[in-house]
Amino acid sequence: MIKISNSGWKTLALACSLAALPQLAMAHGPSRQKVTETVDINAPCAKVWAKVGNFQDMSWLPAVAKTEGQGGNEKGAKRTLTLKNGGVVEESLEKYDGEAMSLFYRIDRVDVKVLPVTNYSSWLTLKPGEAGKCTVEWKGAFYRGYPNNDPPPDLNDETAVKAVTGLYRSTLDALKKSIEGGS
Repeated sequence: MIKISNSGWKTLALACSLAALPQLAMAHGPSRQKVTETVDINAPCAKVWAKVGNFQDMSWLPAVAKTEGQGGNEKGAKRTLTLKNGGVVEESLEKYDGEAMSLFYRIDRVDVKVLPVTNYSSWLTLKPGEAGKCTVEWKGAFYRGYPNNDPPPDLNDETAVKAVTGLYRSTLDALKKSIEGGS
């Protein structure tokens, strides 16, 4: 008979637990993805904020056909975006700071065929830059559109990141053109 001390049992238990970690790590499901895009606009931040700072107005986002909402720029405000392709996105405002020119919002409901993400939240922040320029930063965090393991290609992490990155980049580029072009 082999005798194992109390400390020996603890060491054995720890070793067994650590041996199981790789299998547990592989079975956890999707990980949170993050995207950050910025653009420098040759205009004062006040002018840029006048265009993007109203939570109830997403006319500056090229894909949006119509914005309807309630609650203004107060925490808990809601908006529904009807996209030009017919998709609908419902969002809520979590934080708004007009003085700091930043807002934080969440998507409450979106079909993954419209945007292949779940549990999406986002910050839009303006920062004064050099020579009167304004830097617009759009940061998002989200999970892929398929919540379980082994997602189909159209709902995997790569597709979700690509979709959000494309949305941010095209929108920020259009915003820059609109403001610098005077429209």
